[in-house]
Amino acid sequence: MAEITKLRHLTSAGLMDCKKALAETNGDIEAAVEILRKKGQAVAAKREDRQASEGCVLSKNDGNFAAIVALQCETDFVAKNAGFVDLTKKILDAAVANKAKTVEELKAIVVDGQTIEALIVEESGKTGEKTELGAYEVVEAPTTAAYNHFNNKLAAIVGFNLEGVDSQIGREICMQIASMNPVAVSREDVPQATIDQEIAVAVEKTKQEQVRKAVEAALKKAGLNPNHFDSEDHIESNMSKGWITEEEAAKGREIMKTTAEAKAANLPEAMIQNIANGRLNKFFKESCLMEQEYVQDSKLTVGQFLDNTQKGLAAVAFKRVNLNQD
Repeated sequence: MAEITKLRHLTSAGLMDCKKALAETNGDIEAAVEILRKKGQAVAAKREDRQASEGCVLSKNDGNFAAIVALQCETDFVAKNAGFVDLTKKILDAAVANKAKTVEELKAIVVDGQTIEALIVEESGKTGEKTELGAYEVVEAPTTAAYNHFNNKLAAIVGFNLEGVDSQIGREICMQIASMNPVAVSREDVPQATIDQEIAVAVEKTKQEQVRKAVEAALKKAGLNPNHFDSEDHIESNMSKGWITEEEAAKGREIMKTTAEAKAANLPEAMIQNIANGRLNKFFKESCLMEQEYVQDSKLTVGQFLDNTQKGLAAVAFKRVNLNQD
C-alpha cells in the first residue's frame, strides 16, 4: 500500500492503475511510472478524435513579454480541477520565463525533467480525457499587461509603445479587450479581406434598405399598410385573418415586384457608396481598439484615454483567447 501511495503521489494516477502498474513491474517504482506515462500516451492517442472544448485559459506578463496559455480538455469538471489549473500555471510560467515565441518552442521546454509536451500527454493519462494545448499567444512590447477573467475561460494581453506604463492602466485596457473583443489595434491593422467583406455587406444592406423604402412608399401611396406586406408568409396570414382581401394582396404583390425592380435598376451608386463608407467607419469605431469607446469613460476613445494618461501612449498589439462563445 505504501508503494501504491508513493506511485499515486508521483503520477496522480488512479489507485487501481497504480496497483496494476506495480504488479506488472514487480514493485519497480520507476518502471511503473513509465508504464503509467505510456498509458497517458495511449489515452491521448485513443481520444484523438474527441473534442477538447473545455479548459483553462491563463495569462501573465513580465516586463516586455506577455503570454496566454489555453490548456484544453473535454469537460468543465476536469478544467476546474486544481491539478489541471496548476499544470496550466506551470506551462504559463515556463513560457514567460523562457520567452517562448511559438507553440513548438513552448512544447520543447523542460520542466521537472520532462518536456511540456510530455507533461500534457501525461495529464491526459491522469484525467482520462483528451488534453491539448489549445492556444498560445504572445505579445512583445516596451510595456505589457495581462488580465485573467474570474472563470479561467477568458484572458487578454496587451503591449504599449512606451516603457513604464502604470500596471493598473494596462489592466484596464486588457479588460477593455476582454469585454469589447476588438479585431485590430487600429483601422490600419484590419486585414484588407475583412474591409472588403464589410464594404460588400454594407453596400448590399444599403441597397436593400433603399429598395424597401421605395416599396413602402409605393404601398402607402396605394392605400395599403406596408406592415401587412413585409413577407409572403405575413401576406397569407393577414388574408386568413381578414385584414387584407385577396384583391389587396394581389395588388400589393404587384406593387412590391414592379417597384423593387425599378428601384434596384436605378439606385444612385454615389449615394450607396457614401452610406456604405459611413457603415465601414462605424465598424472601425466599434472594432478597432484605439477607436473604441472607452468602457470606463464613454466620452473618450481608448486612444484618447491613453494619450491623456501619458502623452503619446498607445497600444501596439494585443491578443485575446476565449473558450466561451463571444
